[in-house]
Amino acid sequence: MSDIEIRDDRAAGRLEAVTAGEVVGRVEYFVLEAPARALVPVHTIVEPAHEGRGIAGSLARELYGIARREGVTVAPLCPYVVKWAERHPDEAPAADPELLRAAKEWLVAHPGLF
Repeated sequence: MSDIEIRDDRAAGRLEAVTAGEVVGRVEYFVLEAPARALVPVHTIVEPAHEGRGIAGSLARELYGIARREGVTVAPLCPYVVKWAERHPDEAPAADPELLRAAKEWLVAHPGLF
């Protein structure tokens, strides 16, 4: 995994895992503004040739790291990130149910974005 760089393309709503100039995995997310600011991961994707190398977990860990540095919450809707957070409660504090509800409503109100 040491050859993987993780970069945040906030404008595109993607946290990307890159090696040798190629994006090999990503978390697609949006930024929720209300009722509180939160990063909301919707999908985690790792290219098949790169599966099983810890890339998805590294992406989830970095997403929570970004949120911590920015002082915001992660409200995971992505099934992978939800499971990762359950396995790493020390790194992934649970989101308030109201925040998760608002994130789901935002996603429904913006069909076709993810």
